[in-house]
Amino acid sequence: MSYYMADRKHRKAFLEARQSLEVKMNLEEQSQQQENLMLSILPKHVADEMLKDMKKDESQKDQQQFNTMYMYRHENVSILFADIVGFTQLSSACSAQELVKLLNELFARFDKLAAKYHQLRIKILGDCYYCICGLPDYREDHAVCSILMGLAMVEAISYVREKTKTGVDMRVGVHTGTVLGGVLGQKRWQYDVWSTDVTVANKMEAGGIPGRVHISQSTLDCLKGEFDVEPGEGGSRCEYLDEKGIETYLIIASKPEVKKTAAQHGLGGPALLNGAPASSKPGSPALIETKEPNGSVHTSGSTSEEPEDQDAQADNPSFPNPRRRLRLQDLADRVVDASEDEHELNQLLNEALLERESAQVVKKRNTFLLSMRFMDPDMETRYSVEKEKQSGAAFSCSCVVLLCTALVEILIDPWLMTNYMTFVVGEVLLLILTVCSLAAIFPRAFPKKLVAFSTWIDRTRWARNTWAMLAIFILVMANVVDMLSCLQYYTGPNNSTAGLDVEDGCVENPKYYNYVAVLSLIATIMLVQVSHMVKLTLMLLVTGAVAVINIYAWRPIFDEYDRKRFQEHDFPVVALEKMQGLSTPGLNSTGRLPLVPSKYSMTVMIFIMMLSFYYFSRHVEKLARTLFLWKIEVHDQKERVYEMRRWNEALVTNMLPEHVARHFLGSKKRDEELYSQSYDEIGVMFASLPNFADFYTEESINNGGIECLRFLNEIISDFDSLLDNPKFRVITKIKTIGSTYMAASGVTPDVNTNGFASSNKEEKSDKERWQHLADLADFALAMKDTLTNINNQSFNNFMLRIGMNKGGVLAGVIGARKPHYDIWGNTVNVASRMESTGVMGNIQVRPAAEQSVCADAGAGNNIGLACVAMCSCLSVGPGYQGGSSGRSQARVGNTSLPFAKFRLKLLVTLCFWYELSNLLHHHQLPPEATPNHASWVWQRVPTKEQGAMLPETT
Repeated sequence: MSYYMADRKHRKAFLEARQSLEVKMNLEEQSQQQENLMLSILPKHVADEMLKDMKKDESQKDQQQFNTMYMYRHENVSILFADIVGFTQLSSACSAQELVKLLNELFARFDKLAAKYHQLRIKILGDCYYCICGLPDYREDHAVCSILMGLAMVEAISYVREKTKTGVDMRVGVHTGTVLGGVLGQKRWQYDVWSTDVTVANKMEAGGIPGRVHISQSTLDCLKGEFDVEPGEGGSRCEYLDEKGIETYLIIASKPEVKKTAAQHGLGGPALLNGAPASSKPGSPALIETKEPNGSVHTSGSTSEEPEDQDAQADNPSFPNPRRRLRLQDLADRVVDASEDEHELNQLLNEALLERESAQVVKKRNTFLLSMRFMDPDMETRYSVEKEKQSGAAFSCSCVVLLCTALVEILIDPWLMTNYMTFVVGEVLLLILTVCSLAAIFPRAFPKKLVAFSTWIDRTRWARNTWAMLAIFILVMANVVDMLSCLQYYTGPNNSTAGLDVEDGCVENPKYYNYVAVLSLIATIMLVQVSHMVKLTLMLLVTGAVAVINIYAWRPIFDEYDRKRFQEHDFPVVALEKMQGLSTPGLNSTGRLPLVPSKYSMTVMIFIMMLSFYYFSRHVEKLARTLFLWKIEVHDQKERVYEMRRWNEALVTNMLPEHVARHFLGSKKRDEELYSQSYDEIGVMFASLPNFADFYTEESINNGGIECLRFLNEIISDFDSLLDNPKFRVITKIKTIGSTYMAASGVTPDVNTNGFASSNKEEKSDKERWQHLADLADFALAMKDTLTNINNQSFNNFMLRIGMNKGGVLAGVIGARKPHYDIWGNTVNVASRMESTGVMGNIQVRPAAEQSVCADAGAGNNIGLACVAMCSCLSVGPGYQGGSSGRSQARVGNTSLPFAKFRLKLLVTLCFWYELSNLLHHHQLPPEATPNHASWVWQRVPTKEQGAMLPETT
């Protein structure tokens, strides 16, 4: 039974080790995916610093006076800005989803080129791509790498130009200087750079020439004559460059010269293959694919084995379906991956088991040699309180041992009534102990109090040892009482009456009572969760008790047994007097005994059995402690991997929306794969700090601009903290662009209120459809109040300029291996225009009936239309909680009309723009107005790009 329990425990530990390793492998793979995804968005030194801060205790975070800012100064780096020229023409030539596919493919190739030329991709802004060389690891040839990168991008766009039959081109600008690189805010982290030199690099691109690489004087100084240049005259095309007096140049480079320069620096040149960039192979997927219907999440792309003329093949029935081929290929890849994972798991399991056998883990854990207890008290406590399911089975075995003992004694002497009495009493007591032990294993079958008592015994060492001692004491006492009871019938060999009663009993078979004592030793070693030292103590007590009875109490019985055995068999004998030095009662003076009397041989036998059982108990406990350490070791490894995975996941979900992060963490993605989601009705908001540019300086008193960015980080962090409010759960921060904050409402699948494009909008009321826009308006107002509080505390006068719009967008990710989440569409462009053409301290929105209002403005006025909601129209004080509502009145000329249907914040976002414009232009409003309510006066304010209509409060 003991061997069975030990073998069972060993097999269980093996299965646990295998399952733990399997879980550990899965966690490590997921953690590696998260880390790769994280490092594709953030540089490693920034990500490591973030993880370090995230692991800090809350008390340490509370001691910080300001929000943590991850900002580092990098000097002598080259900044590259590249913009797609003719993007508007390209946009009109394809649908929104086709355009995103095109950008995804193009920017994925740019990312490959960036890795080739040691560039760090900073951010993608619409059709603008910018990167930096020399960051975070400095390179002497950073300027050369940036020039080669720019030339490769110019050649890469030529492939798009041929495929789309449009006049698209790349305009590249490069400048060398100092940047401040890091992240701002607490949510949706994106690595970015700030400095005057970044602005110069941006203007270098704006003042460049399509198809050429435009560089500044500082970049030329770092090239050391490796490229030929010609005057760029950037000041004639860009006012900023002219005002700063920056000399610019254009790179002149032929393909042989570029290849030679790249080879000198250990880089491959941007060689072409039949007009395609070097990253394109004959099997690369087409850039423009067949348009698909909007409204569903999908992943599109093709494998590298697909031919370039994929579109033609898709229409040709002689070619197999590429989508089906892709699905079958993915299925085959999964089968292969599963087989490889199984093989890897078995190999790791074998290595782990061999390592554990050879490493002698118990010795490494500093255990005491004699007691085998862990020197670490916490580890010893964890081991002592560990639940062992076989504890109840061990007490059940004690009942079986007592039953076997009783059967043996009854067969030896069926007329000895003491045997029956001890069996009944002992069995009842052992059953009570067994039931108390089994209650913790089968809690549903026993009362709760008994289960609690049983659990307490299992988890308390002294109680568990006491329970084990009671069980062994009952077994030993039953055997001792039976042995002592035999003496009352034995009166010596000359008493014939007594001899008749015990002829077939104790005198005839005294050794069997010692064998019964061996059963008690076996019951002792079968106890689980009991230290081998405790078992040794119990076995010593059993052996000592039996030895005393054999040598003293049962001495005449064993002597009589030896005399009868000698008379029946011819054994080697010695004179009893010579052996003992005295005469034995009951034997004559000439009697002889065996060489070793039975009372001694049986005592020695029990002692040897005790030593064997003790060695076995020590081995079993050593095995149990080793298996426990293996279990703890694997558990600790899993916890470490799980903790790292948890922190990485927190970082990843802070850089990408959670539903997007789950998509990319689910499987390995190719660069050509695209994640996109169409939305019909979402809100988009841009909020900028126009006067922050006047606040930002790079003087030494501001630590080169870092302290200015620290203040901006506080502002953006406070804006981010508003998103923790459950009311704003439908608001998603998209990104920050300098000092501009971009957010959208209704793009989160699990909490949005308008649903996807495929949802049935007829089933929703207007309030449900537009609730997320009201929440976005509340968020904008909360941002204004937050900024007001910051101004009051810092004695500044920053003001927000907010633009909002609603409509359909396409949300998705560009670049599967370096993902960049963004939203695209005319709705986003208009929202950006609402912000850029707005007025500081106001929220500008666009009505739906734009054409009718423009027509009413007069054919001779080339003025666009927008609506600006003045702050004074919103009855919101410093105690704004995001839930204020009220009625507003509008005034046109000398007329006004109460809008009882809408809350004021709903009017700000003009959720029902169409209805509002109809009321403004088709109703004659009554002349009376209530002065206690906000009222509107619409005023046309022509702007450079489009007009605006400003309401004034009266």
